[in-house]
Amino acid sequence: MCLQHGLRRSHPRVCLPALQTSVKHDQVRYRRTKHWNPKWKQLRRQKVIKVDLPDFNEKWDDLTEEQTRSKLKEQGLLPPRPWLERPFFLSSTGGVFEAYVPPEGDGKVSPISVQGAKQSIQFLEKKTKTMMAIRKIRTFDEDFDTPEFCKQAEAIYIKSHECLAENGDIDNIIDYVTERAYPEVVHNSKGKTIRWKHLKNIELPRVVHARCTDIVSKENVFAQLTVRFHTQQMLAIYDRFGRLMHGSEILAKDVLEYVVFEKHLANEYGKWRVHYKIIPDWMPPREPSETTYKKIVAPVTETPEKVEALEDGVKKEKIKEIAAPAQ
Repeated sequence: MCLQHGLRRSHPRVCLPALQTSVKHDQVRYRRTKHWNPKWKQLRRQKVIKVDLPDFNEKWDDLTEEQTRSKLKEQGLLPPRPWLERPFFLSSTGGVFEAYVPPEGDGKVSPISVQGAKQSIQFLEKKTKTMMAIRKIRTFDEDFDTPEFCKQAEAIYIKSHECLAENGDIDNIIDYVTERAYPEVVHNSKGKTIRWKHLKNIELPRVVHARCTDIVSKENVFAQLTVRFHTQQMLAIYDRFGRLMHGSEILAKDVLEYVVFEKHLANEYGKWRVHYKIIPDWMPPREPSETTYKKIVAPVTETPEKVEALEDGVKKEKIKEIAAPAQ
């Protein structure tokens, strides 16, 4: 029997809503929503921080100048500065400063002759600047020695040519030539087979010219040494079809070259590399290499007159073949 309405249990549906309401009311009334210990209430409140998340979909380009300024000021940021500078690294110079001028007839004139004596005197006159430059190099590299450098330069010279030749390491050739010389070294070498060999030295390599210069700042110093090579070499260049374009594999030639080596002295890890080859004005022009091209054959167009002439020729040949056995 229901105590609230005085009804029997045979009618339970009548008192269900009232029971449910009373249960919910009791739950809300007696539910504990606070911590049992109010001692640390303030610290528990401080451990939750409300963060204003930025609107990532907002486009700054659509905002006015005043709106952009207020947003940056609200976030405590300075307006961005237009960055127009570009970082760059100077690993080599773009040319040769005070290039060496080779004397005319070098390698052919005897030092005993009058012209050879004049060349020796001119070399001594220009030696002062060279000695000053070598002294400058020794301020960065205390162990620098000219004879030892000539051996090192010869090894770099041979290795740079071997990297370019057949079965060479073209990817690591930048370790032996500078960024300025690289385009000239690999120019027109694609599709070619190059066979090169250093046979012997006719004269020992020697330093004939040395210069130092600074770029951008006085501490950023570059050094250039010109080395004279008088060697005997073998060179043969084949095109993509295997045809000989230049030189010979069985013929050795005497080669006189003036090679400029450069080093970034200010860089602790700088190294000597091939930078330039000096070609004097009095040197005779080189023989041009034979080039190969694809032969374009024009299509043959047959006119009616040509067709008739061919048919008449075929008929006459058949008549001759028939008449020959009869004779």
